[in-house]
Amino acid sequence: MNLQETINTDLKTALKAKDETVLGTLRLLKAEIQYELTKTGASELTDTAVMQILKSNFKRRKDTAVEYDKANRPDLSSKEIQEAEVISRYIPKEVSEEEISIAVNEAIVELNVSGAQDMGKVMGKVMAKFKGQNIDGSKVSSLVKQALSAR
Repeated sequence: MNLQETINTDLKTALKAKDETVLGTLRLLKAEIQYELTKTGASELTDTAVMQILKSNFKRRKDTAVEYDKANRPDLSSKEIQEAEVISRYIPKEVSEEEISIAVNEAIVELNVSGAQDMGKVMGKVMAKFKGQNIDGSKVSSLVKQALSAR
């Protein structure tokens, strides 16, 4: 069963269970998937495309929760966090900082780079290694900067 089918199945389950948080979140995800299908003209999205939708929605919910916290709106923030938790069920575990750091060091040695001007090469190599996994690009960027500035 692919991600799109899993989301549809879980949507039906949430509807029967009358779980409003899960139901609302999955309906929004299904709408975004449907929009992407309409845009591309495909009958079904690949798991990679669905994963991109999930990741962007997860990040949006987390960022919005932070903004609500800054605005002193814990009620809205908690709703966003609950929705992010629902979405996180479908996203694989995030790659650890330690794994990223090891990959950065390996890429630097393999590419034989020396300074900040080679950051793009290292970033490309590291991101390619973790393709299809849940990895934070900003975390990779900061670790690459640190490693290259230490040289």
